[in-house]
Amino acid sequence: MASCSVCGKKRMVGNNVSHANNKTKNVLMPNIQRVRIVRNNATQKAYVCTRCIRSGKVVKAV
Repeated sequence: MASCSVCGKKRMVGNNVSHANNKTKNVLMPNIQRVRIVRNNATQKAYVCTRCIRSGKVVKAV
């Protein structure tokens, strides 16, 4: 599983808890996209979460 190369966001593990208090495992995946970014004056492909793309932490290559 890929993680965000900017912020390091990965999957989170938790529980689904029903009204009867039954607990089952749940995996929450971040929205990670493979995009072309500019890093160190070079174009690279990297896995970046959409939060980092939207907040402007990376510069997308044209």
